[in-house]
Amino acid sequence: MQQLKLVLLWALMAEVATSATVDSFIFTNGFTGSKLVLDGLASITENGLLRLTNDTKQSTGHAIYPTSFNFLQPSTGTAVACDHYILGWSFKLNGLVPEALNISTLPSLPEHTAIKEKAKYPITIWLTAVGSVVLLTSVVVVVMFIIMRRRRIKFAELVEDWERQYGPHRFSYKTLFTATKGFKDKQLLGVGGFGKVYKGVLPKSNTEVAVKRISHESMQGMREFVAEIVTLGRLRHRNLVQLLGYSRRKGELLLVYNYMPNGSLGEFLHCNDKPALNWSQRLHIIKGVASGLQYLHEDWEQVVIHRDIKANNVLLDSELNGKLGDFGLARLYDHDMDPQTTQVAGTMGYIAPELARTGRPTTLTDVFAFGVFVSEVACGRRPIDFKLKGDNQIVLVDWVLENWKKGTVLDSIDQRLGDEYIVDEMKLVLELGLLCSHPLPALRPSMKQVVQCLNGDAQLPPLSSLAFSNFDLLALQQNEGFDKYVLSYPSSSIPTSESNNADSRSISIEEQSM
Repeated sequence: MQQLKLVLLWALMAEVATSATVDSFIFTNGFTGSKLVLDGLASITENGLLRLTNDTKQSTGHAIYPTSFNFLQPSTGTAVACDHYILGWSFKLNGLVPEALNISTLPSLPEHTAIKEKAKYPITIWLTAVGSVVLLTSVVVVVMFIIMRRRRIKFAELVEDWERQYGPHRFSYKTLFTATKGFKDKQLLGVGGFGKVYKGVLPKSNTEVAVKRISHESMQGMREFVAEIVTLGRLRHRNLVQLLGYSRRKGELLLVYNYMPNGSLGEFLHCNDKPALNWSQRLHIIKGVASGLQYLHEDWEQVVIHRDIKANNVLLDSELNGKLGDFGLARLYDHDMDPQTTQVAGTMGYIAPELARTGRPTTLTDVFAFGVFVSEVACGRRPIDFKLKGDNQIVLVDWVLENWKKGTVLDSIDQRLGDEYIVDEMKLVLELGLLCSHPLPALRPSMKQVVQCLNGDAQLPPLSSLAFSNFDLLALQQNEGFDKYVLSYPSSSIPTSESNNADSRSISIEEQSM
């Protein structure tokens, strides 16, 4: 019995000795400073031994450490678990010497649980890692699917049968979205009659383009888009803005044009932050626009009526060549056939008076607008000056006509030109503008005749004072039935510092049923 007690005692001493810290169980020179709580016959001898039994009195005692503690491995300092097993014992009562244990007959030690746990940890870790990878992969796949689906919806396009028979190149919406940097406001060039115009750079070719973005909500906008696709896609002339291609998607229509770095002619004529054009530049632009109109009216396979000729729709390239653009109001019809439309559209001040009666545009209504345009370029004034109040409003054509009647037609020219012009050329342009904007369509020249006069290949017909004797554009428009029509004013000009003035407004006139 005493042998067993001593074995257990020294085992306890050996284990406890390895876990000593300042505030924990201490075994130094025996159990003297171990802070054990003793009861029964338990006592600590002078030499530091712990006595728990007394064979004489056949009594026992207990030694208890009041708090828990961890056993530490001396080499690593990490906490370890410790198990104790009693596989057998031998003792006899009355102080007799017990028989020696037969160690060979003792059972084997049970397998340590730490070994099992150690063996299963790698499997658990492996399963956890595999599960995490599978879960993460699934999440990534789902997220990528959602992103790709949204991108497909975002860049979804529409293709219809009529698109396959025409020439313009079709751009993907994604290409135009990238070219315009997502249609950012910083890329905005201006606002047209049916949408905004953005500057862009095509990703592959680095070509600068202008992208006209049109809302799909309006059926009128759709009709204008189709007309523009059909006409501009096949038109080729140095004085027409070239349509490079287009794109369509749900809710949006997009047209891609050559980029004109100098913007619109209207900005040079009416904005103070632009340099004034000299006479040579102005005459060159007038001749270019006249040549482009002749191509539309007479030289192409079909007659194209522009219907919105004005300074803001003439764009200037890097060399200040004038190019007629914004065919959003163009109408296409075959030679020798009446135009299949009764809707009047254009910009106030450029509309021929007969449109109020018939509602049908012709090549001669384009000639009328060109005549107003010519006067605008030479005089540097808007067709109608709404800045003045009441009866003092100025109609440009009327004002030039009055000066012509008085023999002072050169008083009408832009004061910024000074004396830097050729008198004969200036008189020719001013009189040509009056003739083209004559209130009687039959007295207007064709664009072919206009080009011949500008190039010196034909003489300008003499103006008749009698034909202009009662000419007053505003009175004529009002008396010829403008009050029977509904006027709306969608902007169709590129914004300038004065773009909010009423004299640059576009109008659309539809006949009411009486």
